[in-house]
Amino acid sequence: MRVYVVQHGEAVAKEVDPARPLSEKGRLDGERLAAFLARIGVRVQRLIHSGKTRARQTAELVQWAVLPRGRAEEHPGLGPEDPVAPVAEELEAGDQYVMIVGHLPFVGRLVGRLVVGDETRSIAGFVPGTAVCLERSVAGWQVVWMVRPEVLAKEE
Repeated sequence: MRVYVVQHGEAVAKEVDPARPLSEKGRLDGERLAAFLARIGVRVQRLIHSGKTRARQTAELVQWAVLPRGRAEEHPGLGPEDPVAPVAEELEAGDQYVMIVGHLPFVGRLVGRLVVGDETRSIAGFVPGTAVCLERSVAGWQVVWMVRPEVLAKEE
C-alpha cells in the first residue's frame, strides 16, 4: 500500500485574498507535479484534501494524473492544526492507495507518525508543492521518494 502526502502549492497572502487561493507559482508547481506523477505512473484510489481553497486547487490540478476517473474529495481532519492520529489510524487500517493534500504542520506530523511513530520528528523537508511517497510493508512505513517543486522546475 502506498500513501502520497502532498503539501498544497504556494498560496497568495491572506492580505491579498483571505481565501488564500494558489498563486501563479503555486498553480505552475501543481501542474509540474501532476506531469511528474503522470510520467512515473502514480495512480490512487482516493484523493482527499482539507477543503481549504489552496488544498482543493492543488488536488484538482493533480487529479487528472492520479485519479483519472474519480474526483478529489474533501476529508475532515486534514487542517493545519488537526490531530494526525485519526488519519494515521485510518491509513493503518486501510488497503487503498491514497493521496492526501494538506498543510503544514499536519503533513509533516503525519509523515513522522507513520514512519517513526513520532509526530514531533521531522522526516521530510516540506515546502509548498512537495510530495512524499510512503509505502507500507511488513516492516512498517518507509519513505520511497520525495520531490520538491525546485527539482521539478529543473526538469523543464
